[in-house]
Amino acid sequence: MRGAVAAGHPLTAQAGADVLAVGGNAVDAAVGAALVSWVAESPLTGPGSGGFMLVHRARDRSTRVFDFFVSVPGLGLSQSKLAEMDRVDVDFSGGSTQAFHIGAASCAVPGAAVGLEQAHRSFGTLPWRELFGPAVDLARNGVQLNNGQAYLHAILDLILRHTPESREVYERNGERLVLQDTLIQADLAGTLELIAEHGGKVLYEGELADRISDHVRAHGGYITKRDLEEYRVIRRRPVRASFCGEEYLSNPPPSAGGILIAYGLPLLEELGPGEPGKAEAIDALARVMREQANARIAAGSIRGLARALETRAAVVSQGTTHISVVDVKGNAVALTASTGAGSGVVVPGTGIHVNNMIGEFDLAKPPSPGARLSSMMSPSVVLRDGRAHLVVGSAGSLRLRGSVMQNVVNVVAHNLPVEDAIDRPRVHLEGDDLHCEGGHDPAELDKLEAMGWNVTRWRNQNLYFGGASAVTFEDGKLAAAGDPRRGGAGVVVE
Repeated sequence: MRGAVAAGHPLTAQAGADVLAVGGNAVDAAVGAALVSWVAESPLTGPGSGGFMLVHRARDRSTRVFDFFVSVPGLGLSQSKLAEMDRVDVDFSGGSTQAFHIGAASCAVPGAAVGLEQAHRSFGTLPWRELFGPAVDLARNGVQLNNGQAYLHAILDLILRHTPESREVYERNGERLVLQDTLIQADLAGTLELIAEHGGKVLYEGELADRISDHVRAHGGYITKRDLEEYRVIRRRPVRASFCGEEYLSNPPPSAGGILIAYGLPLLEELGPGEPGKAEAIDALARVMREQANARIAAGSIRGLARALETRAAVVSQGTTHISVVDVKGNAVALTASTGAGSGVVVPGTGIHVNNMIGEFDLAKPPSPGARLSSMMSPSVVLRDGRAHLVVGSAGSLRLRGSVMQNVVNVVAHNLPVEDAIDRPRVHLEGDDLHCEGGHDPAELDKLEAMGWNVTRWRNQNLYFGGASAVTFEDGKLAAAGDPRRGGAGVVVE
């Protein structure tokens, strides 16, 4: 076997698998898959996004995180008061809505292009330009919307068609795109070719950088040329925690998701993870979620840091996608990227849909321009005896960390195959309400109510509970699974 890839779209997963098939390593495959995700999953990610790539190298068992998440714009500007943003309510069709703030004032400085390039320069083996071919072809010739993407186009319609420039991409004959319609992004194809030829820096200096800054500034945003010129990728050491005899590694501070999961997993092990689907297991998981949310600041403790970070992190990862890769040598990559919910701002002639991360952040006390925003994104790897056992990450806003944690528990504690782990119904604690996804045994939910939980019962699976992608490497066998909640896919390369 040459490796395995799991991602949020079949084309994304296949692109990574094709790279593995021609001898690329896990980083090569993750980059190739990420570039295709910019096209096939454009409501969620793209060159206007930010993210994180966790790389575990089998040779020396080292793990590093490339932080290319978004930063606060406004370097060189004297004005500090934010302009008005537009509010959009997104309905998940399951009785839950979420408000998003969009428009040019919501745009933060993206980092995806230089992030992928720096990770590839550090660990990739195939030529950079060779990784772009599938993405360019798909952008120019079009991608047919599958069920998962059609659902996203429906719930995010008011964002995707918010401006004249975005309507040129996401509208046909005055209507939104629907199932089996073809999304063509010729301008994005041109931008991809520029990045392939000149590297990620092309978005951060020169004419293209001017176009990004000028367009955002002209419509009330704050991204300056200096913001782009001074953006830097940051390398970090992962946060670590023990769980059921294995080691969990994920995204460290200043982001919150990884450290909150690292706090929750050992606590869940203390309580006992229980039997999958049983009221006692759900009760233990919900109590851990409540403890994560309510942990008080205690100087120097993981609990205090988790609480402080959670207060800052807000909901910056709704429009998120994740890619998990393991190659034949056991190298592992977990890559999570996001445009938030998207700003609706598409830079003319480029196909770049800029993120709305400023709009999804609590800016009662705005960070200084240039500062990294925090995130719940949690690209993760679980090591067994120092080797990658599980590579996992998820979309899902504040539900993201719960999705990752539940998949870790399902694989590591419950010994479920990765497909079953991802397919199992999930739970999410929102305030005093315990949301239980469709598929739970009603009798077990009755028991939870008898235990005192206020249970909200969902009828079906829903992307509200996250969209995970995971790969396992166990007893010499690879397995990969995408999330059915969003039309994901897993591919094992023989």
